[in-house]
Amino acid sequence: MTDPTQKSRTQFNKLQKRLRHYVGDAIADYNMIEESDKVMVCLSGGKDSYTLLDILLNLQKTAPVNFELIAVNLDQKQPGFPEHVLPDYLESIGVPYHIIEKDTYSVVKRVIPEGATTCGLCSRLRRGTLYGYAEANGITKIALGHHRDDILETFFLNIFYGGKLKAMPPKLLSDDKKNIVIRPLAYCREKDIERFSAFRNYPIIPCNLCGSQENLQRKAMKVMLKAWDRQFPGRLETIFTSLQNVAPSQLADTQLFDFVNLFRVAKPNVKDITENAGLEVLMQ
Repeated sequence: MTDPTQKSRTQFNKLQKRLRHYVGDAIADYNMIEESDKVMVCLSGGKDSYTLLDILLNLQKTAPVNFELIAVNLDQKQPGFPEHVLPDYLESIGVPYHIIEKDTYSVVKRVIPEGATTCGLCSRLRRGTLYGYAEANGITKIALGHHRDDILETFFLNIFYGGKLKAMPPKLLSDDKKNIVIRPLAYCREKDIERFSAFRNYPIIPCNLCGSQENLQRKAMKVMLKAWDRQFPGRLETIFTSLQNVAPSQLADTQLFDFVNLFRVAKPNVKDITENAGLEVLMQ
């Protein structure tokens, strides 16, 4: 008979290898981490950021470039937040860390009406605080734990509610041009991260501010995508691939493609048009 412990270890090793592969590919494809980078891993206490830190620490040992990691948590002073959990965990694995204490919780509760979604303001306040810390401490890259499912959910949220073809880029220059944000988990599936987190038995800290709110639009997107994944295996992979294969001439954004001077655009764009529309049609 198969030893359950051995079987579990084998499953974990396969899962860890898959996540390492995806993270390594994302880092390489988007040049996320370079020689001598000081990477700030934003640790929330959730499964995604724990996994991100874990995989980056693993890759750090064999990476072709030398880079530094520091885990940073923003203590937003939410009632009941277990302040000891993250420091205890990070000290146990020997990772340099810093806890930023800033009461954004009170600001959000004061500004946002009861029952309204707090995510927008909360994320802006959190982002501003983390950006400020990064600038003051020589951080060259800010690593967030968003995964492939987060990117797809954001994509459909923008389509359904924002009227934009827009998602989360794997690598982003902040609006003030002072910070570079990276998402090394961009190719990773949430279900793999969930399994990996269960194997690792991380001390998960639930979010009592936005994570506890019901009927959020993002939750509806998550339900929709999970249903597609069950009913149509491979659909989510195809949708994500489409985000990496954009044909501007086949959309309708006049700022992105010169539809007015159609026959005077660069040859690659004309070829892009004719491949789909047919040269004989365009020349009539």
